[in-house]
Amino acid sequence: MELTQLEYFLAVARMEHLTKASENLSVTQPALSHSISKLEAELGVPLFERKGRNLQINRYGTMFAKRVEKILKEVERGKQEIEEYSNPNSGFIHLSYLNILGVDLIPHLIREYQQANPLNTFKLLQGDKGLIIEQIESGDSDIMITSERPVDDTFAWMPMISMPLYLIVSSEHRLADQKSISLKEIAGEPFVGLKQNCSLKDSLLARVHHTNFTLASTYDADDLPTVAGFVSAGLGVSVLPRTAGLELKGLNWINIQDKGWVWEIGLQYKKNRFLSPATQRFISYLEAKFN
Repeated sequence: MELTQLEYFLAVARMEHLTKASENLSVTQPALSHSISKLEAELGVPLFERKGRNLQINRYGTMFAKRVEKILKEVERGKQEIEEYSNPNSGFIHLSYLNILGVDLIPHLIREYQQANPLNTFKLLQGDKGLIIEQIESGDSDIMITSERPVDDTFAWMPMISMPLYLIVSSEHRLADQKSISLKEIAGEPFVGLKQNCSLKDSLLARVHHTNFTLASTYDADDLPTVAGFVSAGLGVSVLPRTAGLELKGLNWINIQDKGWVWEIGLQYKKNRFLSPATQRFISYLEAKFN
């Protein structure tokens, strides 16, 4: 059973005349007659009583027409919804991002974008790195803003911003008055680290290995604000980007002298996945803004 058959059937049911219905549908009368006969054969019952070129819908046809009307209305609604979602000027943008980015970067990006594109709507999902990757893999989100480059070539990557990383210590720590430092100087210090689900962890470990010193990990926190809280309480030192949501009282931020200690933020999306015109337009906006 095809959608075209249902459309043809409903037109004939309303007009009860093959010639008029064929003219209205812009199809030949034999093609229309064949479509109705094929539909009746599939259903196993006649839908019309034949009287020359006139057709009178019977009780089976009347029952079926009520259902077909609902089906075609739902199809039309579905088409309208897709148009609303995908229209570059008024569609929806499904975006995932790291929790910490929701404090400052994401709200400002959305505000700026919607000032120029007020009819676009964002569907936002936030979480740790594992959760937002799952959201992309499942198709719940189309794009994500994160701090890790893709692990394979199925994802596209667009760098956005790089923030310097700082050594953070409590205001009572012996290093609190220093303006800059080489991280070799904190070897052996109690270090507040991050659990595996935090995107900054792998970047820190890679840089630590390159710098050739060992961290004396004391605590592993779930997120960056928790790291800042533990350090502020004097439970260790750590390395963080100086971004909104992390500048707590009792923290001192020290410049890192070693090269390469930056926190990179970028956009990821699946290369071969369909992206709506609204989403493509937002990606183009980010490309123009950050490149």
